[in-house]
Amino acid sequence: MAKQRDVLADLVEEGDEIDALVAELGDAEWDTPTPAEGWTIAHQIAHLTMVFELAEKAAADAPAFEAKVAGLGPSFDAAVQQGLSPYLADGPARLLERWRTQRGATEQALSAIAPGQIVPWLVRPIPAAVLTAAGMMETFAHGQDVADTLGVRRTFTDRILHIAEFTVATWDFGYQSRELTAPPTGFRFRLTAPSGEVWEMGPAGARELVEGPAVDLCLLATRRRHRVDLALTATGPESDRWLDIAQAYRGPAGPGRRPGQFTEVPG
Repeated sequence: MAKQRDVLADLVEEGDEIDALVAELGDAEWDTPTPAEGWTIAHQIAHLTMVFELAEKAAADAPAFEAKVAGLGPSFDAAVQQGLSPYLADGPARLLERWRTQRGATEQALSAIAPGQIVPWLVRPIPAAVLTAAGMMETFAHGQDVADTLGVRRTFTDRILHIAEFTVATWDFGYQSRELTAPPTGFRFRLTAPSGEVWEMGPAGARELVEGPAVDLCLLATRRRHRVDLALTATGPESDRWLDIAQAYRGPAGPGRRPGQFTEVPG
């Protein structure tokens, strides 16, 4: 079993790492295209700011959260673009300021409630600690796009535990997003942490197994690396299929990354 970690403290550190990547960028660099088609570095930070704003409302003001989500409309892609627009219109300096302010407000709101308190979220109500882990997943994923754009090789730590656990908990999202029938139970996972610790996750009685570096699982499930460029293995036909469709978020899967686009894990 993995050692317990403070998910909120790790979220703060993950955000600080991404802040350091963009803090000294010039205005023109914010318009640099990232590996996410149609998204610049500014889009990545705007998206994080939007997600953190939603998380703050979910933790501190449920009616305001519900109103904000209702105002985004039913189309997932349109809602994302609509949510980004106010931040992108500000320009780089103001966007960076808003992201930093929003991070602080969200972290404060999450720290003010018990980890087990149920809060509203996009698909269904979830415990506050799970919402914080979702914030970790978002920061990791969009931060990786920024790092890849800037050619920065990240040094990963065991704080990715929360993203791995979130991936295991949402193992069926890849099926749902493609309108596929998921198997009745998930898989076992045997993951090697950046520290070398081995993390065992998933139902103990599951017959199929996914093994490999925990970082690789996080990159796969956030669709920041293609399966063929990672060192993950599957024991069993369904877990092998899952490695092709894994994602730790709801909504359209998107094109992901091409085989060979990134030939080594950046860490």
